[in-house]
Formats: sequence, C-alpha cells, structure tokens
Amino acid sequence: MQLSVIILNYNVRYFLELCITSVQKATQNIDAEIIVVDNNSSDESSQMMESMFPNIKFIQNSENTGFPKGNNIGVAEAKGDYICILNPDTVVAEDTFEKVLFFAKKHNNLGIIGCKLVDGTGNFLPECKRGIPTPWVALTKVLGLYIVFPKLSIFNKYYYQQLHKDETGKVEILVGAFMVMKRDLYNEIGGFDEDCFMYSDDIDLSYISLLNGKYNYYFNQTTVIHYKGESTVKDGIYMKRFQDAMKYFYKKHFNHSLFFLFFMKIGTLSFSLLKVFQGKPKPRIVPTNYILISDKDTLAQKLKNKLNKEVEKTLFNNETLELISNIQNKKNTEVIFDTNYISYKDIIAFMENNVDHKYTYKMYLPENNFLIGSNSSNDRGETILLV
Repeated sequence: MQLSVIILNYNVRYFLELCITSVQKATQNIDAEIIVVDNNSSDESSQMMESMFPNIKFIQNSENTGFPKGNNIGVAEAKGDYICILNPDTVVAEDTFEKVLFFAKKHNNLGIIGCKLVDGTGNFLPECKRGIPTPWVALTKVLGLYIVFPKLSIFNKYYYQQLHKDETGKVEILVGAFMVMKRDLYNEIGGFDEDCFMYSDDIDLSYISLLNGKYNYYFNQTTVIHYKGESTVKDGIYMKRFQDAMKYFYKKHFNHSLFFLFFMKIGTLSFSLLKVFQGKPKPRIVPTNYILISDKDTLAQKLKNKLNKEVEKTLFNNETLELISNIQNKKNTEVIFDTNYISYKDIIAFMENNVDHKYTYKMYLPENNFLIGSNSSNDRGETILLV
C-alpha cells in the first residue's frame, strides 16, 4: 500500500465529512487507506462515520488523548509505505497526494513534507513553513520584527521567509495540519511525543527529523485549505497549554541558562497572549450577494428559500478560473461551490486567485445537504443545514 491518511477528529463532524470526501477523491488513483481516530467527540461524529463512511477504518477513543497520542494510535494501524497526518478541518485537491508522493520518491534522506496551506478565504497561512522557534525567534515574531525587516535573516526565521511561498525547498519546521513522511521514519523517530498534549508536537517531530539527518521540505506545487479556526478555541486554557507545550519543547531540546529561561518565559507568554487576542471572535459578516457555482437550478431555488436572499447561479470557466457572471465586482459577495459540479482543485485555485476580491466562501455537500465554510482562520466556521 502506498499511503495511509490519518485524520484525528475532535468535535468537527461537518468539517470531517468535507475532509474525508476530498481525501476519497484524492486517493482514487492511489493504493491508499483512510484511518479516522476520534478523541471522544461529543457531537455526532461517530454516527456520521458509521452512516456515511462504513468502509473507512474508524477508531473511537474513550477519552480525549490529545493530538500526539491520537495520531500515534492511527499510525499504529497504518499499512502504507507513506503516511499523511491530516487535520479534519482541511480540504485537499484531487491531485495533492499524487504530486506529493511523486516528489517524495525523488529525494534521498527525506524527512517530512508539508505543502502550501490557505485559510477559508484563500489567504496564505505562513505557518506552513517555519524555522526552529527558539525564544529569540518567537520574540521576533511577537514583536513583528519579521514584518519590519523581512530580508534580514536574524529577524525572518519564524516564517522561514528566505523561502518564498511559491518556491519548493528545504525548511526546518512544518505544521501538523498536513505532514507526509515514510511510515518507517515516523516509527524510527518515535512518532509524536505523547508527553506533549498539543501545540508543540509538530515542532518537536520536525526538529527530531532534522536531528536524525533528514531533510524537511515545503512543497508549493499543491495547495490545501486549512480552516484552522476549528482546531481550538483561543482562551485561557489555550494560553496555558501553549505555554506548557513550548516550555516542554525548550526543556527537551535546549540547554538551560538564566538568560535562556528569561527569553523563553517572555517569548512564550507574549506569543500565547497574541494568539488569544487574535482568536477573539469577530462580528460575522452577513453577505448581501450570493452566487452559486453549479449547473442545478433546483439548488439555487433551495438556497434562495433557506437564505431569504437572491442567489445567482452561474457556471465556471475551467480554463480561466473565472465565474461566468456579472457579479465579480460587487462587494460583500459569498460564493457557494457545488462540490458535485466543480472540483476541489478548481475551488482552491479560484480562492487563491481571488483573495483581493474579498469574497467569502461556502461549499455545498449534496450527500448531507449542507453548506460549510469559514471567513477567518481565527474564528470557528459556519455550517448551514438545508433540510
């Protein structure tokens, strides 16, 4: 078997369904398996898996074991030569895995491969390629020095700005939302460290890969949506867990001096406070215009009845990645993609190419008759049931 895709779920039932649907399309030409591990969700994730995906291997944990252990449980059941650690709030393109595996097989001393990530509005997520977050590097991020001096290596290491987002190359740290590596390597380096509940686990795994003489890569030739805001609520508990995680990482890998401990404390506290501030809920923007990309007139009428707004149906020009419509220049427009009509690859490409238009987006999944999307990488997304 070529590939095992491990998806660890916790209370994101609708995003999980969207993720699995995209992964199934992306593995049609690959000898692959999907393994879903659920960390004792209190929503309807288990029922959805049993009814919608009875043939997918599903592991139900009796407690929330955390990100590292949950993924380790999934990998222990994997049979693929390669594994992909994938967040449930992601959407992959139809050719994502084919491209990544082709790249992987051409490189020796391969560590971990990450790819370009965008949020639910198509904005690039810079954390998909990073440097080792020493206290100094974390502090340059918090103070915004990487913005002021983007070309100076002493300040631009956090987001590994020496490598452009549209270039493929070696990096130090990758994000746990999408990680591809050989299963043998994962087992050789011990998988995720279960002593870290969450947040620094992907940093730790990436760093251990480097310590073992492997090369980690950022691969820009495919893009994955990471809604991100679904992963956790940025509150006081988040801040404590994040600080504890970074302290654990520093204690594990770096020598301790009073100077180092001082910078570690300032860096982790400042960074976690910034994350909490960024994660404060923002007022939800109510669209004034809706455009449906579909060939189904009945769906447009259904959306009109549900949203109580006019919904313009239009087709999609696959060659130019443009809407066949006169609404492109209107502000506050929400674009709804019929996933039975347009590919995930074209959806992602359209979102990337139209960031400047300030569109918001929803995807329509006909199997369960709902809309889903997110307007911010810091806020939880929105699901609209059409039944």
